[in-house]
Amino acid sequence: MDDVEYSYILDVKMTCSGCSGAVSRVLEKSKTKGDVNDYSVDLDTQKVIVKSKKPIEDITAIVKKTGKEIRSAEIIV
Repeated sequence: MDDVEYSYILDVKMTCSGCSGAVSRVLEKSKTKGDVNDYSVDLDTQKVIVKSKKPIEDITAIVKKTGKEIRSAEIIV
């Protein structure tokens, strides 16, 4: 594994503050474990931005633990 930090943008179906809170909780837990370096969750745009050295598949798996639908996921260049 390399030491490159990636930025990912996920389009996550979030309809309320409970939804965005659930996503924030799993990402905060992952940040504590060192899997996520930084993140932001925007309920209005339904966008989640994650900075991590982990591959995008690992990040989407973390967010999927919430049961929320990920409509798209891409690397921000």
